[in-house]
Amino acid sequence: MEIKDIHDLFLRCTSVSIDTRKIEDNCMFFAIKGERFDANTFAAEALEKGASFVIIDNKEYFIDDRTILVSNTLETLQEVAKFHRDYLGLPIIGLTGSNGKTTTKELINVVLSKRYTTKATIGNLNNHIGVPLTLLSFNSDTEIGIVEMGANHQKEIEFLCSIARPDFGYITNFGKAHLEGFGGVEGVIKGKSEMYQFLSENNKYVFVNLDDTIQREKTEKNLRITFSHSDKNASVLINKITANPFVAVEFDGIKVKSHLIGLYNANNINAAITIGRYFKISDDEIKEAIESYIPENNRSQMLVKNSNEIILDAYNANPSSMEVAIKNFLQLDKPNKVAILGDMFELGKESLREHKHIVALLKNEKEVITYFIGKDFYSNMLDKKNLFFFETFDEFSEAFRQEKMENKTMLIKGSRGMALERTLELL
Repeated sequence: MEIKDIHDLFLRCTSVSIDTRKIEDNCMFFAIKGERFDANTFAAEALEKGASFVIIDNKEYFIDDRTILVSNTLETLQEVAKFHRDYLGLPIIGLTGSNGKTTTKELINVVLSKRYTTKATIGNLNNHIGVPLTLLSFNSDTEIGIVEMGANHQKEIEFLCSIARPDFGYITNFGKAHLEGFGGVEGVIKGKSEMYQFLSENNKYVFVNLDDTIQREKTEKNLRITFSHSDKNASVLINKITANPFVAVEFDGIKVKSHLIGLYNANNINAAITIGRYFKISDDEIKEAIESYIPENNRSQMLVKNSNEIILDAYNANPSSMEVAIKNFLQLDKPNKVAILGDMFELGKESLREHKHIVALLKNEKEVITYFIGKDFYSNMLDKKNLFFFETFDEFSEAFRQEKMENKTMLIKGSRGMALERTLELL
């Protein structure tokens, strides 16, 4: 069966699924092999639960004419998504970067939805499976699509761009994320810049932060729409940025007060302003949209627990995001500061050195009590009165329960695998 024929069947369905635990009536189920299972074995279950069609790549599980046999279900999912993207022909904004992708995506979405029917990547469905699923969630009512693209090795962004074929692109930044897969910071820059290459080759536009030297240099040959805090030649000039603790920015005399914590979120806001203006969203609507956005899912949330103010940023961490979070925390005009920091993952041979650098940022901050949790932080232990090191969360938990945490300002940050949001239960 040709991709067009499978796409015709897809148009008769209401959704797509790759998980039999989330089957909806009249969906199309793609049986994608995982590391621990073969989803072909769930084909019959998917039909029983209400799927109209199942796509399989093992003929042993063929059932009836509702079963479509292909050579590779994952590749078929990607090809159907690519076909659907061309079928709809709507403008698509591609988004990648080391830090801030999801927050920026959500800000862009709330701004553009003031005037357009938009759809954006749900959660972090931003890889070789998530991007196709995102594209297949768009329909004839969608006027603008926003597609987040994640990567942990080179050529991945190039591949995702070949599927989503964005008309516009934005790279939030180039940081120390997934160093193991990319082979160092230069590898990160090269890998993320694959989006710039795609957009340049196809005469498409990029949104660029001119205050970021790498963005400026890497996009010299691109068609670009720009923003800046210092370059008066930018398409959008940001006049003022503050954060104590919530970020506020000002452009053309309009002050936008967000619910986001930390100066590092300013450029996420600035990008949303710039993209909104390009798509003819009024300044008042841009202001209203950004000020209405409330972060969740452990991303730069400000919480109050008993008498403690908490900056919960436990969704993920890498050396770049950890450093800016700490520096932002240190500049806050708040007393009684406590930082709870967990190990950063996927750093390969750079891991111990990067963890040592983070410890060094705080070793002389006598006004801040810092708890370091995880094997790599523990391996960089220092004998300082304001620093405490624990190899596991359980060891930290046992000690932390004995402390009297009242009227503190706290930062909680670590990689997703550390699950530091558990700290809230200890308060």
